Amino acid sequence: MSRLSALREPEDFGPGAVEPRRPAGAGPRLGLALGGGSARGWAHIGVIRALEEAGLAPAVVAGCSIGAVVGGCYAADKLDVLESFALGLTKRRVMGLLDLRLTGSGLIGGDRLRRRLVQDLAGRRIEDLPVRFAAVATELGTGHEVWLRRGPLVEAVRASYALPGIFPPVALDGRLLMDGTLVNPVPVALARAMGADLVVCVNLNCDPSVRGGLIQPGPSDPVERAVAGAVEVRRRWSLLGAVRGRRHRAREPAPSAPGIARVMFDAFNITQDRISRARLERDPPDVSVGPDLAGMGLFEFHRAAEGIALGRAAARAALPRIRAALEGASARI
Repeated sequence: MSRLSALREPEDFGPGAVEPRRPAGAGPRLGLALGGGSARGWAHIGVIRALEEAGLAPAVVAGCSIGAVVGGCYAADKLDVLESFALGLTKRRVMGLLDLRLTGSGLIGGDRLRRRLVQDLAGRRIEDLPVRFAAVATELGTGHEVWLRRGPLVEAVRASYALPGIFPPVALDGRLLMDGTLVNPVPVALARAMGADLVVCVNLNCDPSVRGGLIQPGPSDPVERAVAGAVEVRRRWSLLGAVRGRRHRAREPAPSAPGIARVMFDAFNITQDRISRARLERDPPDVSVGPDLAGMGLFEFHRAAEGIALGRAAARAALPRIRAALEGASARI
């Protein structure tokens, strides 16, 4: 099977339909590729705000994981609602959105988050949005990269952020889908496939100062502690876990060692960073925006104001490069 067939992307238009021609003088289509990165994804809001303030509204948005959440809300003209929600988050409110459970394929059921999405995006279909949008997901079992370009917006977004082990996979069109960061954390190729003449990518895991160095574990985040607690409860309720607990209790790690949640999150972040770099070498954007988010934890969703500000600052710094790239794209059209 070829890579393109594995993507299983649906058509943008119905049978016999013809994509409208671009109006004369419309200029190049600006595309955004919004990467994954959990709470750091609030920076996407700041990037979009900076582009809008500069008169550079994106016409195409491809999102992965938290990038799909922000991109989907922007495409549905609900970015104001999402920004207000994000800025109102506290540690307690973040915890209130987590429905931890002891059984199933994810530690978080995701029903509370789904209800919150439905509250603002119910009934919206991707193909009917005013801005062209698509989300990236990964098919469970095959590992295929799936481009979600049609269908219910809420389900596409949920599939794109279904982090393995944390959220259960999402059943959509007869397939089980999970987080798109496993295959394409920054979907530049998808933005181009949707007709973008110039692609600006927002990579949330691009800080060179954290690569190749040893980082000591800091204080755990409340979300990490909650997930670690759920993992521990599952282990204790497991017969095998109980046997192992009695057999190896004397060899438990010292209190200063990182917990299972920290290890799991950091391992996923490292993997995502490596995949991002490999994909961006193969599918380079025209302009890359990299907010300085190294000091922001992956599950510190309560720090939205800081993340948005960092995203806006990074996008403003990149505006000269974006304008130059747009001029070059205009000359090619």
